[in-house]
Amino acid sequence: MKKILALLFVSILILSACSSDSEKTADESKDTNEITVWAWDPNFNIKAMEIAKEVFADENADVKVNIVENAQDDIIQKLNTALSSGTTKGLPNIVLIEDYRAQSFLQAYPDSFHKITGSFNVDDFAPYKIAPTSFEGENYGLPFDTGVAGLYVRTDYLEEAGYSVEDITNVDWNKFIEIGKKIKETTGKDMLTLDPNDLGQIRMMIQSSNSWYLKEDGVTPNLADNEALEQAFEVYKSILDADIVKPVSDWSQFLAAFNSGDVASVPTGNWITPSIKAEASQSGNWAVVPFPTLPDVEGSVNASNLGGSSWYVLNVDGKEDAVDFLAKTFGSNADMYQTLINEIGAIGTYMPAAEGEAYQAADEYFGGQTIVSDFSTWTEQIPQVNYGLHTYALEDILVVEMQNYLKGKSIDDVLKDAQKQAEAQVK
Repeated sequence: MKKILALLFVSILILSACSSDSEKTADESKDTNEITVWAWDPNFNIKAMEIAKEVFADENADVKVNIVENAQDDIIQKLNTALSSGTTKGLPNIVLIEDYRAQSFLQAYPDSFHKITGSFNVDDFAPYKIAPTSFEGENYGLPFDTGVAGLYVRTDYLEEAGYSVEDITNVDWNKFIEIGKKIKETTGKDMLTLDPNDLGQIRMMIQSSNSWYLKEDGVTPNLADNEALEQAFEVYKSILDADIVKPVSDWSQFLAAFNSGDVASVPTGNWITPSIKAEASQSGNWAVVPFPTLPDVEGSVNASNLGGSSWYVLNVDGKEDAVDFLAKTFGSNADMYQTLINEIGAIGTYMPAAEGEAYQAADEYFGGQTIVSDFSTWTEQIPQVNYGLHTYALEDILVVEMQNYLKGKSIDDVLKDAQKQAEAQVK
């Protein structure tokens, strides 16, 4: 009996040792100096991260960076599924999140994201990027690209209609419509495209006036008494009534409209530059001027934003290496941002980079204009708003109400009804 008990005791010790070795191995496997990154768009975000990986490897060869491409919708779904279940298994160390969606994650799962406050100088970045990437006074996101908007214009169409680039520089939407009508009369070309199911134009208009669909708390709907939103709806209708719009219903139609020469301007984010330059035959016939202001809205400026995203560190093993990686690349490396401009045309929101050669270079496609430098200047002027939790949910409501407005429903009733729907849906 004693021999049997002794054998059992030894067996238990052996099993315990094996278990301990197994656990140790598991822990060590988590600490392998590897960083995994999730992002979308191989020609932009993924390429930017690959450039950062190369820069980081020069002095940190012991840390391996794995970049995994996912569609943006897949990233959103995977994050929501994992974080709502309370598991971090299979999640990356760093993830790219669109600025419009960031608060929905930070407020819903604050403990799942790692604070990066103090790892970078907040004052080095465009102010408008800080609010959407922060929560309760802490920084969670490292700002990446800007969606700074501009008004791309065909200089040859302007000249044919009797205007110069200066005539459409720093204008409001009323002046834009006036010029658009003259261009249509003279050249037969529409001034711009609009997609009835995409309110990106409204989004840019209201941010230029330091306003958003939500109040400053990022939660409370701000539709019924929103002066900027009301004016944006009225301007939108005025543009349509002026008969200077080429309707489009998808991305390919949008691109085709300006590549084929059917429209005289493209008011949108700077990320459209490569698509405009894709039509080589139009080289020298484009310029970019500041985004129009909303008329009769005090404080509206000639600067706005459409899109943009930032990098976030998840609260999983390896977070320290992840923070170090971001801090040494996107957080402080001005030379790397020159490479981003030269190789993929990505304009970051790291303001010290604007002094570099790539930012100051003339672009012959745009008649020698230093468009990257101009965009960087406008980036610093973008009003800072809290995108909050519900940008796309509220736009679903507003898309329907916009059609009601265009069919004759009063603007007051449109925005009051939208407010009621928003308050019922967003709680």
